[in-house]
Amino acid sequence: MLAVDSKPSMLLQQPGRMGPLRLKNRVVMGPMGTNFGTTDGFSTERDKIYYAERARGGAAMIITEAMVVSGNARNHRASLCIFDDRFIPGLADLTKAIHRAGALVCGQLNHRGMLLRRSVLGMEPVGPSPGKNPATGDEVRALTKHDIAEIQQQFLTSAIRLYRAGYDAIELHAANGYLFQQFLTPRHNRREDDYGGPVENRMRLLMETVRMIRSELPDFPMMVRLSATEYADGGYSLDDIVTLSKALEAAGVIAIDLSGGTNETPELSRYCIQPPSFPRRFLEPHARSIKDAVTVPVIMAGRMLTPEDAEGVLQAGSADYIALCRALVADPHWCLKAFGEVKRPIRHCISCNVCFERLTLELDVACVQNPLVGTEFETLAKLEPGLAETRKQDTRVLVIGGGVAGLEAARVFAANGHRVEVWEREHQAGGQMDLALAAPDKDDVSGVWTYRVAALAQLDVPIRTGVEPTVDSIRAYRPDLIVIATGATPRDAPFPANTHVPMIQAWDVLRRPELIPQGSSVTVVGGGMVGIETAECIAKRARHVAILEGQSVVAKEMARNNRWDVLLRLRDANAQIVTDAPVVSIEGGTILCRSGQDIVRHPAGDRIVLAIGARPVRDVAQLADQAGVPWVMAGDCNNVPGDFLTAIRDASMIAWAAEEKFPAGLRKTPPIS
Repeated sequence: MLAVDSKPSMLLQQPGRMGPLRLKNRVVMGPMGTNFGTTDGFSTERDKIYYAERARGGAAMIITEAMVVSGNARNHRASLCIFDDRFIPGLADLTKAIHRAGALVCGQLNHRGMLLRRSVLGMEPVGPSPGKNPATGDEVRALTKHDIAEIQQQFLTSAIRLYRAGYDAIELHAANGYLFQQFLTPRHNRREDDYGGPVENRMRLLMETVRMIRSELPDFPMMVRLSATEYADGGYSLDDIVTLSKALEAAGVIAIDLSGGTNETPELSRYCIQPPSFPRRFLEPHARSIKDAVTVPVIMAGRMLTPEDAEGVLQAGSADYIALCRALVADPHWCLKAFGEVKRPIRHCISCNVCFERLTLELDVACVQNPLVGTEFETLAKLEPGLAETRKQDTRVLVIGGGVAGLEAARVFAANGHRVEVWEREHQAGGQMDLALAAPDKDDVSGVWTYRVAALAQLDVPIRTGVEPTVDSIRAYRPDLIVIATGATPRDAPFPANTHVPMIQAWDVLRRPELIPQGSSVTVVGGGMVGIETAECIAKRARHVAILEGQSVVAKEMARNNRWDVLLRLRDANAQIVTDAPVVSIEGGTILCRSGQDIVRHPAGDRIVLAIGARPVRDVAQLADQAGVPWVMAGDCNNVPGDFLTAIRDASMIAWAAEEKFPAGLRKTPPIS
């Protein structure tokens, strides 16, 4: 049986103080957008449910998502706002919900400055100096001193509103490439007045704002979030950020909250929202220098997935508090599980960054690991059913397919008291997990699998491998319901191929890299996520790799930070990527692609690898029909084959939907009327 994350973490559980605030432990929920608000900036019931559940899950303090201080500086179409008194009642309800759930609440104030986007909200990018928005190319207008004074007043009036709404503290967002950081960094600040030049001038905007708020609200605790480093050439120095941190402490800030990097471009944003290739606790070397320079508490973010990660930072003295964000999106009850108060495995964040990607696409937050996030039934009882005494039922559920979708469905049914077995045709369960882990630096993705295996072990659900289902074996088990979770298989080439060049499926290459001869030339047909990750694996063996993609963007289904991470490594490997090149046919040693009205010829090389998607496998449905057993489908076999997010969400929701039919709808003996 796999171990459950229940070992108490000594320092992580200790209470602490930030100024006048007493925190019950050392875990702070870091700020991250949700898009659960209304399009005109109001808090909703979804916000309250989302944040309150993380408070109930044990976090000592919740820092709610960045709220904009100006109607001309919206983050997203459904982001929370605080630039007018009309937002106070909704936020007051939000703070009450968090307080009732047992946590303190801090409100983060932000202005995106030059990273505002005309294309989304018609907002004008503004910054310390003229230039361009590095993400969109929009022209950036330099702020005048009058503009600066107006923005500072907006921060002050917004802070007053947070105070009136019942927040315990405020945080100024001076990190991740937004307005305060734009003034601090010489990369963007080329001013020649009192707000440019030496570091004392570049940090003036922030320091004046801090002092203004402290003067008006002397008893309202204030924190500041900083990027410990920009991870960019020409940015501010370690001496600069230490100087700023000391000045903030002297000005009465109760804590320094450390992040890293800047959200200017996907390449740099990787240091804010890290992909799985980044090391755990990666911000720690930069945080330690700042921690040693100040006496106020330091909060540190930066890819801490497990209680051991967080405890290690505290034990090393690199920070006083841990900021978890994506980890608490994945598992709102992370703290209760880490402290041994809930005896279930933690749903570890896998750093896939689907959550962040959805925000950039103006969608609401979703999570691969947590299918219930953002719903009204995201509770401990629904996320981890069966913790309370569950009545064992006579109903049997047979899950056919031992991938993540099958295990998720089995987990929900078993936790609700049904007798469940999982049958897997292959001699090893896992479905496509081995494919997901085959690409470089993706070990942490295994959390999708290990959580569910550990949960089924706790629930005593057998996973039987090497089982080929038949009508007779299904009847012998006597299930009341069959969940078909048989996944998908690679698609065959949809174009004519008359070639002597060996054609191999990408799935086979990921499982058996030796299929690619050392020093060969390889063409990957299909530049989706599977295609580019396969190409990266091939690049270690081949002398040349080319990717042909029919669309204008490769791997558009992949979170952009993670996609850039792979593309940068492919660039370093001198891989060739050709977009807008749908394959028409393969003739001999040549691949013919359409380019507008023309046909372009590409050399096939020594091997052709097909990464052109998958098709559902549904043959078990016929067996279930012949056996006379009702069935439902879950995961890739139920939909157009997708990714872990769609598979797990689908399996969880289908299991809960079918659960509503038990026991009356699917019991063996009809109820007596």
